[in-house]
Order: sequence, then structure tokens, then C-alpha cells
Amino acid sequence: MQTCAGDWVEVRSKEEILRTLDKNGRLDELPFMPQMFEHCGHRFRVRSSAYKTCDTVSGHYVGRRVPDAVHLDVRCDGQAYGGCQAGCLIFWKTAWLKPVDGLVRAPHNLGDLSQIDDSPRQDSRAERDVWRATKSDGADGETRYSCQATELLNYTAPLKWWDARQYVEAYTSGNRTLPEICRGLFFLFYCYGTLAISDRWGRPARWLYNRVQAVTGGIPFPRLKGKIPVGEPTPRRDLGLQSGDLVRVRPYDEILATVDTRLSNRGLSIDAELVPFCGKVFRVRARIDRFVDEKTGKMRLMKTPAVALEGVTCRALYSGQRMFCPRDIHLWCREIWLERVSTDEYFGAAFPIHAGTYTTADKSASSPGEVAAPEWALDPLVKG
Repeated sequence: MQTCAGDWVEVRSKEEILRTLDKNGRLDELPFMPQMFEHCGHRFRVRSSAYKTCDTVSGHYVGRRVPDAVHLDVRCDGQAYGGCQAGCLIFWKTAWLKPVDGLVRAPHNLGDLSQIDDSPRQDSRAERDVWRATKSDGADGETRYSCQATELLNYTAPLKWWDARQYVEAYTSGNRTLPEICRGLFFLFYCYGTLAISDRWGRPARWLYNRVQAVTGGIPFPRLKGKIPVGEPTPRRDLGLQSGDLVRVRPYDEILATVDTRLSNRGLSIDAELVPFCGKVFRVRARIDRFVDEKTGKMRLMKTPAVALEGVTCRALYSGQRMFCPRDIHLWCREIWLERVSTDEYFGAAFPIHAGTYTTADKSASSPGEVAAPEWALDPLVKG
């Protein structure tokens, strides 16, 4: 089934989906997770084609090819995974969906339906397989979780950043607009051609970029260094934020004053993808204190909680090797990068609450070369 962003689809019935899964609850190595059952029979608009994604497992943070999958507006609630709060966007194989116009495609790998045991007992065994595959006990006795994020390398294939087909597909799938793609690629070539990403030689190019952006109301160069030397303590501020609170993301230069030259504050790195959201008002989505480590499958507890904001996700506009990735991972923030906005202040000044995807290409771009440390940088960030 060919689907594009904006198409309407219906999630197939539990029985149909279970018949596509192997004994590990997977289809083409992509896990079907238990919380996905509750969406069976429901209709959704396709959020994006998941033809590519980013490697958050190996540590290389490059693009990966994903066959026959899409994203709907459904995120993992973590209930089957020890209460993980990452809130990852779920991958859906197109074999688990059908178009709402009634055209039905036979589920993947069903073969001869007459040979399939469709009894409740068979479906019950298959559903237990889905639950059983979510976790196991490691040799050290610690629980290891298995989800779509931890298994990403098993159901994806390498995708080189110079493979032009991915940028064509970003447009033909409806994920991105043509102006957005063109401006993103222009920024990529600007960075390489002018050495803007070079610490030693890139200062004139970065100065010119920021001057133009200041005049046009654009976004400043998003890969500047922090102000604090590595090894020196970084500041902390506790606002006690909770879900639903209104906050404003502080200006980029103020955030840079709170991170070291590796862009880290107490182990949490600011991602360049956060820069377009600076100065805007959002609601707190969740306070993050635990997540599953995608590399090991182990639960990690954060020493200093982070904050996720509604609609503040990675748009892969400044991430050269994974540019235009549609995964929309939540960007975690330190509370010192935020400031409270009171209800009276908000309504008095009529600030807009930004609730979502940043899609305007005029203020977006992608940078090549090195990628900043992920927001869940583990070693100094977690315990256990």
C-alpha cells in the first residue's frame, strides 16, 4: 500500500495484524508493541512517510532506510516498557493498515488464508508473543527492554547522506515542501562551501549568515559553541515545571551561556534543532526522569530531570547526515533553558502558544559534518 503524508488509513483488526507477526511479535524485524493494539480499528491521518529514520543506537547518528512504514499521530506511552517517558513516534508497517476508501490489501505474509489457524487460541498465543518480546532478563539480572527504538538496526538498512533519492522522496511522500528541501540543501552547501562549520576558518561565514538572518528575521547559526569550559560546573535552575505549565524557551545566546563548549549542561546536550524554538511559548508535555537506553535496553534514571514540551521535536533541519528524518524525537530541555510564563502574562500580551511542528523552510536548514551529542547523552546524565 502506497501512502503519503495526509492520507487517511485505518489500523487493521487485532486478528489480521497478529497473523502477520512471527513468534517474536515482529514483521520484517519491526516489533509490534502491545500499546498498538488499542488503536486497532481506528482511523488516522498519516503524519509522515517513515521511508527513513535516524540511527540512535550505534552512536553514529546517521540516516537509515525503513521499508514499507509510516508514522501516525501515535506515540509510545511506555507502559509496556517500565514507564519509559521518551514518547517515541511509533512505526507502522503498511501491512498493518488499510486505506479508508475500502480498498483492502491482503496482509503481508499471510499466504493461503485457508491454512491459517484463526482460532481464538491461536490469536491468544500470538498476543502473548507480543508481550513476551517486550523484555527479558540480562545476565546481570537486570531487565532489558526490547522496543522499536532498541531494535532499530535490525529492521533498517544503511542510507548514505549523499543518496539523492531520499531528498526526492522527502518531497514526493508529502513529508516536506519543495522550498524547504531546496533551502535546506542550500544551507548544507553553504556550510561546506564557506567552511562555516569549521571552528578555525568558519567565523566570517557564520558572521555573514547571522547578519543576513538578523535582517530577514531568520534563525541564527545553530551550531555555535557553549561559553563554559569543559570540566567546569554548569548552572542549574529548578522551576518545578509540571505537565500543562506555560514556558518560553530562552534566547539562544542565553542558553549557550549555560552549557560548556561541548554544548552540555549536566550531561544533557542542547541540540541544534532546538534553536528554531527559542523565544517561543509552549506547554510542558512531561517531566522526564526515566527512559530506556536504546543501546542496551536498560532503564535509566536521570539525576536531574529534563522537560519535554508540546510540539518541540527534532525536525532534522540542521542535521546533515540525517536531514529531513521524519522521526520527530522530543527535544529535552533543562529547566534553566526555560522561563515560566504566567497565565496573566500570556493572555495580557496575547503570546501565541506554539503547539507543533516547525515547518517553515525560510528559517530552517541543515548542517553537515559532526552532530551534537544527543539530548539523552548517557554517561554523566544517568545513574544505575
